[in-house]
Amino acid sequence: MTRSIDHSPDVVVVGAGIAGLSVAQRAAARGLRPLVLDGGDLAGGATHVAAGMLAPVAEAAFGEGALLELNLAAAARYPAWVDELTELGGRDPGYRRSGTLLVARDRDQAEALEREADFRRQNGLAVERLTPSRARGVEPALAPTIRLAFSAPDDHAVDPRALTAALLAAIDRGGGEVRAGVRVRELLVESDRVAGVRLQDESELRAGAVVVAAGARSGQLGGLPEHARVPVRPVKGQLLRLRDPAGPGLLDRVLRTEECYVVPRGDGRYVLGATTEERGFDETVTAGALHDLLRDAVEVLPGLAELEVLEASAGLRPGTPDNAPALGPGALAGLHWATGHYRHGILLAPLTGDLVVAGLLGEPVDERFSPTRFAAGVTA
Repeated sequence: MTRSIDHSPDVVVVGAGIAGLSVAQRAAARGLRPLVLDGGDLAGGATHVAAGMLAPVAEAAFGEGALLELNLAAAARYPAWVDELTELGGRDPGYRRSGTLLVARDRDQAEALEREADFRRQNGLAVERLTPSRARGVEPALAPTIRLAFSAPDDHAVDPRALTAALLAAIDRGGGEVRAGVRVRELLVESDRVAGVRLQDESELRAGAVVVAAGARSGQLGGLPEHARVPVRPVKGQLLRLRDPAGPGLLDRVLRTEECYVVPRGDGRYVLGATTEERGFDETVTAGALHDLLRDAVEVLPGLAELEVLEASAGLRPGTPDNAPALGPGALAGLHWATGHYRHGILLAPLTGDLVVAGLLGEPVDERFSPTRFAAGVTA
C-alpha cells in the first residue's frame, strides 16, 4: 500500500488501526514523512470490528468530565475532517448525521434514563424527552412496549471501514507510506531516547520519533523500560453485522438501550453490538453472547429478527486504568503514544491525529491525557 519513502521517515507509527492512520494522515498534512507499520492487515483489529458511533452525548458518564470535553471537541471536528479526507483522497468516509435515540424498555430503565438525561442537561448537552408514542413516530419500527426515549440529535455515526479506506487514500496522496505484514518486535532505545524500531526479521529502522498506536497490544512491545510503558489492557467486544434484503428503512437513527446498540449504515446494513468482556486477548465469538445481543435488541426493535446475518466478529478495545486515552509524548525522548481509547477510538480519531502530531512538532498538548500520568499516579 502506497508509494515508498525515498529517505528515512521522520516518524514511524506502530499500528495501522484508526489511531495510527489518523496520526499518519495529520503528520503528512503538516509536512512530516510518516511510515506506518503493522504486523497484520491494514485497519484490522478493533478498527475493523468497530460500529462507528460518534456519541459524546449518549456516552457521557459521571466522573469523566475531561473525557467528555475531549469527545465533544472530536465530534465538532468531524465534519471538517471528513470533508478534508474526501477532498484529499477522493473516498467517501461514510459519515452520517443520524442522531441517536436512547430507549428504555421497562420502568427501572426509564428511571435510570431520566437521571442520565438530567446529568446530560446539567453539562449543557442536547437531549429531548420523547414519550413512547413520539419515539415510535420518529422510528416506527420500535416495539410498542418501550417505556421512554430520549433523542440526542448531535450524536452521529461513521462507517469505520469506509473511514479507514479514506484515510489510506489521503495518506497516499500526502506522501506517507503504510506497510502491512511488517511486525515491530521492539523499540530501539539508546541513551534514554527512542531511536527507531527493530522488526521481527531483526532489521532496524531508524526514525526521529516513534508513535505507539498498536491498540490493545500497545503494552506488549519490547524494548521499553518499565517506567516508560503505558498500561493498556484488552476489553473484548462481540457484535453482529446484519442486512435487510428490502434495503434501508427499518431504522434511521442510532438506537441505544442499556444492553445493546444498533447502528444503521443507511443502505440496509446494521451493526448490532456489543459485549464488554475482560477476558484478556481472547477474540473468540460465542453463541451465548450473540444470543443475548439479539434477544435484547429484538425486544425493542422486533424487525431486526428478520434480517440476514452478514458477519459475527469480536475485537479488543484498548483500555487504560482510567479508561481515557494516552496521547502525546511519553517518558523517553522520541517516544509518543496514541492508544488507550477504549470505546472512543473512532470518535477521537481526528483529535488523536491533531494532538499527537502537535507533540511531535513540540507544540503544547493536553496534559490531562499525557501518557506519563500513570507513572505519576495521576488520572484524567
